[in-house]
Amino acid sequence: MEADKWGRRIRAFRKLKGFTQENFAKKVGVSVSILGEIERGNRIPTQEFLEEVAAILQIDVKELTPPDELE
Repeated sequence: MEADKWGRRIRAFRKLKGFTQENFAKKVGVSVSILGEIERGNRIPTQEFLEEVAAILQIDVKELTPPDELE
């Protein structure tokens, strides 16, 4: 269930910043279905994806990292 932790955090930040799933997927350069799979925890995001998401949301990648993943 590691993937769902990432997805929940991405979804929360996306909504906090006012993006719909559709317009956010376009900005990140993925389909809505792929973004949905990541947000639901069905797909683990790559490091490159996380970096792109963080850049668009204007946050640090560490903010997307689930607390139990930080050391």
